Amino acid sequence: MKPRAERRLQRAGLRVAVVGGGVSGWTAAYRLRALLGPTAAITVYEGTEVIGGKLRTVELDGVPCDVGAEAFLVRRPEAVALIEELGLGAQLASPTCARATVRAGGHTVRLPTRTLMGVPADAADVADVLSAEGAATVAAEPQLPPLTIPAGDISLGKLVRERLGDEIVDRLVDPLLGGVYAGGADALGLRAVLPALADALDAGAGSLTAAAGYVLPTAANPAPVFGTLRGGLSALIEELAAASGAETHLGAPVRELRPSPEGWTLTLAPETSPPATLTADAVLLAVPAPAARRLLDGVAPAAAQAFAEVELASMAVVALTFGRDTELPDASGVLIGAGERHDDGTPFTAKAFTFSSRKWQHYADRGVFVRGSVGRFGDQEALRATDDELIRRVRADLAELTGITAPPATATVRRWGGGLPQYTVGHLERVARIERAVSELPRFEIAGATLHGVGIPACIATADAAARRLAHG
Repeated sequence: MKPRAERRLQRAGLRVAVVGGGVSGWTAAYRLRALLGPTAAITVYEGTEVIGGKLRTVELDGVPCDVGAEAFLVRRPEAVALIEELGLGAQLASPTCARATVRAGGHTVRLPTRTLMGVPADAADVADVLSAEGAATVAAEPQLPPLTIPAGDISLGKLVRERLGDEIVDRLVDPLLGGVYAGGADALGLRAVLPALADALDAGAGSLTAAAGYVLPTAANPAPVFGTLRGGLSALIEELAAASGAETHLGAPVRELRPSPEGWTLTLAPETSPPATLTADAVLLAVPAPAARRLLDGVAPAAAQAFAEVELASMAVVALTFGRDTELPDASGVLIGAGERHDDGTPFTAKAFTFSSRKWQHYADRGVFVRGSVGRFGDQEALRATDDELIRRVRADLAELTGITAPPATATVRRWGGGLPQYTVGHLERVARIERAVSELPRFEIAGATLHGVGIPACIATADAAARRLAHG
């Protein structure tokens, strides 16, 4: 096999297949168009009937509402830069000043602002969330024997429990991680999830609180952490698709990839007689781990095996609208720990609520909108409920937390089966195996949330890098 440097793509008439029509796939298609020019034939194959993946905007009461991802980090630059590059900068929106809350120990309190995904630099920063005993455990952590961590990854939850106690994991770290991964700290890897904290420990911080202190800014940063688009995040997908000029095949899952003298042969499902096959000079794969495993099984077995080891969490979004006279709490939302209960002992079904009309001004101007998030890794019970039952349970949770008992004007459920890869212990090593194996394939790249971050900016970054490698190397 020729080294990658000798396998440069000839741009004139080049045929590129992008497999996967989420934000990673469409970012790749857009960047490939810019790099390869107008003569390249770029085709995006999406297995569902709708482009966008977990960026999905629907209309509720005539208002565009996101029922998948609803925001992105703006302190990481990739999403904002792409939005501005596409000419969508005027649609960027920042949150209001409303603060988030957390349900901790049976009480709803303000979410501490100075922590690293729940890990504080000072016990005083989390005292309102913990019992007196829990706060004392955090305060005593710097006096424990100096902390060193192994070169390989370790359980974030196990480490935090050993150093800071169970309460801070159950009441703060887990609820925060649940909003990102739908998974708990005990299964997630420190280096995969909080690399900056691991780096500080490697540099000799000596304690978790000291490491958090090294990473956290010394003064409050007034800049917003999150952003979104006023018309919904589907606008990003639509603009990427239009600017890419790519042909789109919807309802066309690729069921097999094979190297061929022309480059690659793609076989599409559903199976026909004979099956529908197409050829491409190059392939960029941007699909969830199970699909990647299946497609790479006969092509790059080591990568397929590593993808097979990636565990997934499912979730659902319950979107509700209410009459304008409905009074929401003075908060952007509330996180809910897995162990929290209603006053009658019933567990909460929701893991979080976003009070969209408090969090975003463009919702507040048009009504009362609430999102309930359901689904934790390893706990599928709630997601087995019918849509009507899920709405009933989420409304009961909302009533317990806010006192809102009025029936919603509209209610809709959007389920995301296997939507969130879990960055468990060993994730970085798995990704390294995937990337090594794929690097041996001619004119082939991968991108997506399985690799180097589940958020929108991270997906954009992997797609942009993959497109540039495919075009130039």
